[in-house]
Amino acid sequence: MDLNGSTVFRKCLESLDAKTFGDRKSMPDKEPKFTVMDRRKFTLEGDLRNDETSGAEQDAAKPDTAKPGLAEPETSNPAPPESVASPEPAAPQEPAPAAEEFAGPTPEENARQSEDYQASTRQLDDLVRQANPGQTAAAPMDFDRLVQSIYMTAMLQMGAGAAPNEQPRIDILGARQSIDMLAVLEEKTRGNLTDPEKRLLQGALFELRMAFLEIANAIASSAHQAPKPGAKR
Repeated sequence: MDLNGSTVFRKCLESLDAKTFGDRKSMPDKEPKFTVMDRRKFTLEGDLRNDETSGAEQDAAKPDTAKPGLAEPETSNPAPPESVASPEPAAPQEPAPAAEEFAGPTPEENARQSEDYQASTRQLDDLVRQANPGQTAAAPMDFDRLVQSIYMTAMLQMGAGAAPNEQPRIDILGARQSIDMLAVLEEKTRGNLTDPEKRLLQGALFELRMAFLEIANAIASSAHQAPKPGAKR
């Protein structure tokens, strides 16, 4: 047996290496990968390094990837709302001056105009008599003739005076207006008429209203009996 200390020590190492570190021999040796970078921003001469300049330019060229809506709200105070000017009250309008009322003619003007009118009518009557020697002059207008004139107008408007074989022409609306004129005359002259004038006016109104009701009822009856448009006969 070799008792040399070096030999024994070597054998022990080999045995230990075979048991403990045997797996390391089967693993392939890998070279460590690492890169040594120079982090200095300036060269020895004091100039800015080229890689720092290009890195700054690349950072400036990168788009802003900040999400919309995450921007910090502005802390500045909002401007106060502008005050709305209240409308000025409208100036009161001055009332329009009242139209001057027609004072009417003076008594002297009425008297002079009446005289001129009478003179003109007499001249006209003279001309008529000269043109028609046998014709009598027209009677002057009075209350009786006024009532009779309106009465005859209303009767003609309701078809009176038509020839026997002639279709009467009825103006029912015109007749109503003539009857209303006599009614106004009765109202305005109440208490200022003589008994004959009062009886004449009331009799004229009574006859005219009776004739008007007969015609109005006949018109209404014929309107109800007329066939409706589109109805079968």
